[in-house]
Amino acid sequence: MNTELLSPAGTLKSMRYAFAYGADAVYAGQPRYSLRVRNNEFNRLENLVAAINEAHSQGKRFYLASNIAPHNDKVRSYLRDLEPVIAMGPDALIMSDPGLIMLVRERWPEQEIHLSVQANAVNWASVRFWGRQGIRRVILSRELSLDEIEEIRMLCPEVELEVFVHGALCIAYSGRCLLSGYMTHRDSNQGACTNSCRWEYNAHEARENAGGDLIAVEPKAFDPSADQVSPLLLQERSRPEEYMPAYEDEHGTYIMNSKDLRAVQHVERLVKMGIHSLKIEGRTKSHYYAARTAQIYRRAIDDALAGRTFDMRLMGELEHLASRGYTEGFYRRHIPSEYQNYEQGNSSNTSRQFVAEVIGCDAGWLTLEVKNRFEVGDKMELITPLGNLRFNLQALEDLQGRTVNSAPGSGHTVRIPLPARVALAGDGGFALLMRYLK
Repeated sequence: MNTELLSPAGTLKSMRYAFAYGADAVYAGQPRYSLRVRNNEFNRLENLVAAINEAHSQGKRFYLASNIAPHNDKVRSYLRDLEPVIAMGPDALIMSDPGLIMLVRERWPEQEIHLSVQANAVNWASVRFWGRQGIRRVILSRELSLDEIEEIRMLCPEVELEVFVHGALCIAYSGRCLLSGYMTHRDSNQGACTNSCRWEYNAHEARENAGGDLIAVEPKAFDPSADQVSPLLLQERSRPEEYMPAYEDEHGTYIMNSKDLRAVQHVERLVKMGIHSLKIEGRTKSHYYAARTAQIYRRAIDDALAGRTFDMRLMGELEHLASRGYTEGFYRRHIPSEYQNYEQGNSSNTSRQFVAEVIGCDAGWLTLEVKNRFEVGDKMELITPLGNLRFNLQALEDLQGRTVNSAPGSGHTVRIPLPARVALAGDGGFALLMRYLK
């Protein structure tokens, strides 16, 4: 069995880059009925039909997320709005609501349906149930361990399984909260909620001791006008000896900000246990993100299918993508401090930067659409679907052929000599250029 690599597509461009770098399929959101309404180019039906046709022309698959939890007004309009979408021929609908699934099964019994992660399938009985309702594939909950996934695979061989391997992790949705389980190890999703959200908390100023640990000073009143840059320690009233660090900067405090999932190191085991599809999160991310994640996870899947051992360098390659730090999520159990990010909410990347998109290749020169500043002498890496090449930038010119020392930034177009041993199509062949920051 070949394991599918499933990439996100919020735009046609992201879809094209994902396919160029090894994705077997992409998923996008249906207008009005998915959980990624903003930044979704496929809100326009003409873009959606173009994408589905383009995917099929390449022998690829296109899945459509239709996974909203609808109130009555959207149930009334759902079949009417879905009819032109079904006519486009998506390979599957990704759905979570039992009522909408029932309506689709009744109207279009041949349409393939995948159960969304929003349905929270966490056990083999649930997977088996959905299989008996005509669901072809179940996207398992992110809260499962590798051992639990393997048990489901063994007990439900008739249902395809899909799991997330990379991208952002959610903290909570409605009553499906992780706060109680995080703070007290009593899981609200298992009926053991401690109502941590309703507790009384005091904020203490903190300072570092000689060992580098944070220690509390005194409780302080909240002052929204204060220029607070020092870390705080939060103390729950009934736990006077327990302190939780919370860092605040000019952007705010991020005590509910999870690190991003990175499970490339577990691809080998997931492939061996027979998981049908490995999914990357990120429909609002750039085409650069779609390309790089697809390239790295494609290599991991291909190595696993060929019986090669995992290449640890792939983990380092993912460090070069902007992220909030990485965690394995629930695949293996961690202590809470390892998968919670208290210090910042924005993504960061301190080693490499995406600086240009290759838009042409002619007579030994690459034409670049600049995204970020770079200059002659920089250490660069050319990313292509056929492999990557590191080199030092020796020359740079503008479109008039005049020598320049730097590409100032977004909005500029420049040319650089084609590095040796690289073969690219005239349109640039989906190549990307990165600059080493250190």
